[in-house]
Amino acid sequence: MVDKQSERHWATTQTLTVRSAVAESLSDFVRGDVIIVACSGGPDSLALAAASAFVGQQRGLTVIGVIVDHQLQIGSAEIAEAASSICISFGLDPVVVAQVEVKGDGGPEAAARRARHEVLEALAVRYQAKAILLGHTREDQAETVLLRLGRGSGTRSISAMQPVAGLLRRPFLSVDRATVHASANDVCAALGVKPWQDPHNADPKFTRVRVREAMATLESALGAGFVAGLARSAELAGEDASALEQWSDQSFDALVVFEDESLWADADQLAELPRAIRSRVIRRMCLDLGAESDAITFAHVQAVDALVTQWHGQGAVSLPARVHARRDYGRLILTAPVSPSTPGEPLAT
Repeated sequence: MVDKQSERHWATTQTLTVRSAVAESLSDFVRGDVIIVACSGGPDSLALAAASAFVGQQRGLTVIGVIVDHQLQIGSAEIAEAASSICISFGLDPVVVAQVEVKGDGGPEAAARRARHEVLEALAVRYQAKAILLGHTREDQAETVLLRLGRGSGTRSISAMQPVAGLLRRPFLSVDRATVHASANDVCAALGVKPWQDPHNADPKFTRVRVREAMATLESALGAGFVAGLARSAELAGEDASALEQWSDQSFDALVVFEDESLWADADQLAELPRAIRSRVIRRMCLDLGAESDAITFAHVQAVDALVTQWHGQGAVSLPARVHARRDYGRLILTAPVSPSTPGEPLAT
């Protein structure tokens, strides 16, 4: 009896921790603001939905639940409806079930994420929501860091998921998964239901599952602080990336000139910049001329950088979006068929 009471007390404590994380994430909103909570029916999102409903009622916020049915599993409609019923019991109002078609490049995980974000953003516009809450935990953050480290990603990419990114907010990035799951079990037990366990979360054909298994092995070998260390690395990398981006933006504004549908800069002045800053300036020049962010690779930037730092008379470099880089009379010059939409102004990346 004592053990059960202790267990219930512990679970309730975890729910208070989860509510506190949501309250902090929503601290800048005021009565009447609309918040969307994405919910799959799994423990992470149910804990988020319950805590958001509680905080929303305290602060006079309108908290809308959105269940996205990706239609990737047999019975997905029933799973979505069950999640909807739980969210309604938590006090979310309204609760929307949105079916999406998962298609496109990059594999099923990336395609599902794109489809999910598209429908969430569309509903945010419809309901004039100020934020979309997602239930990613500290372990999700650590897995993302590990995955991107393996791809040889840069500082901004290693910073992984941000607590606030536009409309998206992730209140649980500093909360461990065990705490979030304990809260989910706590709030669901009061309703006599259990969180849904997605079988895809145990299917090794998905990259995220393989990374999760690898991380568990590494944590066992390196100690319990491994996951927290990866998550902390993401936070520090984000701070560093922001500082580097500010420096590179200032350098871009000082050195880069828009002229005759081209962007150019003095090669010697570029060469004086640290490589980390110079590469960001070069990448920004490509983006401002219409290249897509995902299309400009490390190899592309290296090839253009060689025109600055390893000049020996080599020819022009061809880049995505028909952007061409060349060196003429001591200038690095990038041209494209279409001029930048807003010459001299930073574009969103």
